[in-house]
Amino acid sequence: MTTALALLLKAPVAGAVKTRLAAEIGAAKACAIYRQLVERQIGALPGEHRSVVYYDPPEAGPAMRAWLAPLAHAPLDFQPQCAGDLGARLADAFADAFRHHGARKVIALGGDCPSLDAALLRSADRALAQADVVLGPATDGGYYLIGLRAPQPGLFAGIAWSTASVLGQTREHIRRGGLSLAELPMADDVDTLTDWHRAVAQGLLAER
Repeated sequence: MTTALALLLKAPVAGAVKTRLAAEIGAAKACAIYRQLVERQIGALPGEHRSVVYYDPPEAGPAMRAWLAPLAHAPLDFQPQCAGDLGARLADAFADAFRHHGARKVIALGGDCPSLDAALLRSADRALAQADVVLGPATDGGYYLIGLRAPQPGLFAGIAWSTASVLGQTREHIRRGGLSLAELPMADDVDTLTDWHRAVAQGLLAER
């Protein structure tokens, strides 16, 4: 089964990324940390999967290609994200990956989880051979990864994004939809200074 990795990423513009972290350490340093997180994630993508970067804003395509394409182990495709909240953007990315990229399984992720490596992505791929949905739960109450075997736009509707309720609400949507679920180990995203210091202490990221 062909697997596509859908990465939802923002252009690295100070003040537009890592806003919670920026409130603690300043927009420029937060943007530098965001760049490091994304570059680590791109370098960890398994080369056997098709990877598509869904970027925002739409006019950032050339800059995103110039930044990320040289870092990947296999060619990257690039598509602009649609308008709307995160739920709309996720639903659209899944629909596009299934429809236009020949995927039978799609795994969506961002650039926020420094422990999300090739081995964990391969585990998610294997889990989708048995389950309709795979989730990578994050310690902040969200998730760092979601994988599907078919488009499921209802999973992303009515979610209180950027809150600690995201994971619980998503699990409930999965249950109500009668879908089978597999979960990966819980992991930390980097959204705050405490998160950043933890990732550095664990050797996942370099001090800036």
